[in-house]
Amino acid sequence: MSASFASALTAAHDAAASQNYPQACLYVVATPIGNLADISLRALHVLQRVDAIACEDTRHTQGLLRSYGLERPGHQLLAVHQHNEAEAAAGIIARLQQGQRIAYVSDAGTPGVSDPGARLCAAVAAAGLRAMPLPGASSITSALSVAGCVPHGQTEGGFVFAGFLPTKNAERQAAVHKLAAEPRCTVLLEAPHRIQDLAKALTVLGPRPVTLAREITKQFEQISTHAAHDVAAWLDADATRSKGEFVVVLHPVAVQQDGGDAERVLRLLLAELPTKTAVKLTAEITGGNRNTLYDRALEIKREADNA
Repeated sequence: MSASFASALTAAHDAAASQNYPQACLYVVATPIGNLADISLRALHVLQRVDAIACEDTRHTQGLLRSYGLERPGHQLLAVHQHNEAEAAAGIIARLQQGQRIAYVSDAGTPGVSDPGARLCAAVAAAGLRAMPLPGASSITSALSVAGCVPHGQTEGGFVFAGFLPTKNAERQAAVHKLAAEPRCTVLLEAPHRIQDLAKALTVLGPRPVTLAREITKQFEQISTHAAHDVAAWLDADATRSKGEFVVVLHPVAVQQDGGDAERVLRLLLAELPTKTAVKLTAEITGGNRNTLYDRALEIKREADNA
């Protein structure tokens, strides 16, 4: 155990020991996404107290526990990951029915959000048992908290979580075109080896602001906002900018934009899509009149043919 966490265990006991921790309960525990100090006092206490810990990767979790001085015997770590979650849930439920307290942790962040855990919690609920959340680190809310996303005009507040887009190019392009019609803030996740492909796909969003947050809470954390059509070039300018896990935040769009913005969006979409589709998406993104945009699209097509 790192000496820096010895006092944290004492503080965890002092702060959380007097609270109620029912038996026959699944404790869904958020863990740090990079900075070990982001663990909560209640999480430390529960990880000490439970009978067993179900985890996405037993080796990863054992290393995490070791950092806090909470290393467990191997038989107390239960593998529950995306490939066995449905089957493993039956074993967890059997333990809960015996009155055990079981914690569940994913490799990083809050379980059940683009991580395993949702199927396990659904099975626990279906069995009439309790699941208790222990909130903590989340890359999604961390990125949103500093992105500065402000609704414009009649745009609704809140955000849409889209997670990872498809890996195949055509499917990814189709997904981005659907996102273009969503005026609310939209949050995506992406791996470093695919961030360039995503950036190129987002070019069709034109001037829409996009915040890239990588390596959140880690030593080389970087958070930067650019127009969608500039993101790929920004990544290309420095190879280190494509390293690390990414949260990508598409800012809300104004329901009403000026004619210059509508023109720009229309031209970008016409370069990639059939005329009717480009007009439809431009109208939804900018709030422009569809008939007017269609007439302008035909003019742009004629200009291109005569050039």
